Amino acid sequence: MTTRGRFITVEGGEGTGKSTLIRSLAEALEADGNSLLVTREPGGTPLAEEVRALVLSPPENEHWSALAEALLINAARADHVEKKILPALKAGEWVLCDRFADSTLVYQGAGGVSEDVLLAMQAEVTRKARPDLTLVLDGPVDKLLGRRAQRGTSDVFEARPNSFHEEVRAGFLKIAEREPGRCVIIDALQTPAAMLKDARRAVRERLVAA
Repeated sequence: MTTRGRFITVEGGEGTGKSTLIRSLAEALEADGNSLLVTREPGGTPLAEEVRALVLSPPENEHWSALAEALLINAARADHVEKKILPALKAGEWVLCDRFADSTLVYQGAGGVSEDVLLAMQAEVTRKARPDLTLVLDGPVDKLLGRRAQRGTSDVFEARPNSFHEEVRAGFLKIAEREPGRCVIIDALQTPAAMLKDARRAVRERLVAA
């Protein structure tokens, strides 16, 4: 009987260094001998990637309501979970995902959708794909603003005012406080090497030693 793989998600606001950490953590996990699937949300499957483009970069002068965003993202997630995440976990692979259900709860929650509605969607869509470990990258919004500007790319969420990003940060910290058994907060103002060290420690203590 194949042992179920481990599911790790990386969450955080804009400019927290998720992409950099995911690349280095993926290399470390593979070097440890783990079969690994690296994926992202919204996205991860051809259909979900189409939804990603619609949500993050809608046609000029058009915009989605927060509820419409939540519905679209959860539609993409349903496809992602069914076709990619669950099959990988059942095959014994480790899955490392850039954003997952917590991001929807936080971002669309900050947009005005009630937590009850978002949690109901989450329960239906994620099914058995509950993360074993979530790394929450955190840092002051004003200090991360420069990183966002340096990237030279923007989407509908990055372009929103700092007050929105402050609410997003508070939302992630609230989830981490509510679920300490799953979530580990990592200081996003550290060097990439220090962030990787913290992430590897969390994996070792929460998953490998479990």
